[in-house]
Order: sequence, then C-alpha cells, then structure tokens
Amino acid sequence: MLRVTPTISIDDSELQESFIASTGPGGQNVNKVATAVQLRFDVLHSPALPDPVRLRLIALSGSRLTKDGVLILTGRQYRTQERNRADVRERLMELVREAAVIPKKRRPTKPTRASKERRLEGKKARANTKRGRSKRIDD
Repeated sequence: MLRVTPTISIDDSELQESFIASTGPGGQNVNKVATAVQLRFDVLHSPALPDPVRLRLIALSGSRLTKDGVLILTGRQYRTQERNRADVRERLMELVREAAVIPKKRRPTKPTRASKERRLEGKKARANTKRGRSKRIDD
C-alpha cells in the first residue's frame, strides 16, 4: 500500500512492475541482470483517485501517459533493482501529491494608476532619448 496523502492510498495490486535490462554503468553485470524498473499505473480506472485529482494527474503526466490512460514511469538511474523500484514509486507518489494540490484561482487585477503613469513616463524618456539620436536638418 502506497500512502500518498492522508486521503489517497494506492493499493499494490494497482501497480504493475516489470524489470528490464538497463543501460549505463554496471560493467558485465548490466548484461546479466534486469535492473531497470518500468512501473505502470492505470490512472483512468484507479479507484484510489478522486476525479479532480485524476484529471490533474492526466494533465501533469504528458507523454508518460498512454492512450489507454496508463501512466508509465521507468527507473534506471541506479545499479540495483531495489533502488530503482523505490525511486519509481517515490516519483509516482510525488506526481500524485502534485496533482492533489488544488490550484489557486487567478483573480484578474487592473494596473494601478501609479504604474500606468510610470509606464508612460518611461515611454516618454525613451522617445526623448531616441529623438536626440536622430539627425536634424535645420532650414
């Protein structure tokens, strides 16, 4: 059982792990042992996720999400299967935690009068600088 937040827990039966050959450091050992971990989590059909969290998680997942709504995370950073497995699970938990945070609504604001005046003063100053650089032909 993965305890993501106090209200969200993902059951181990919802996670599918497969072990694949990893690239990178390891010498001859890398050719013999499948140390990389590929974790699959069905976001669309998971009973552990409330609908708002599910929608935000789908938006956050990007290219890691398949057309069927399965999130695929691959861990091959470490040389041992256990550390890669822990790393992938931790990354999944971080993604779900990030999706669980309700974003604040943006309140549209208007620029203040003083900021409008500062902007116009700056524009006038730049215009005067540029006007001073131009060649003037006096008649």
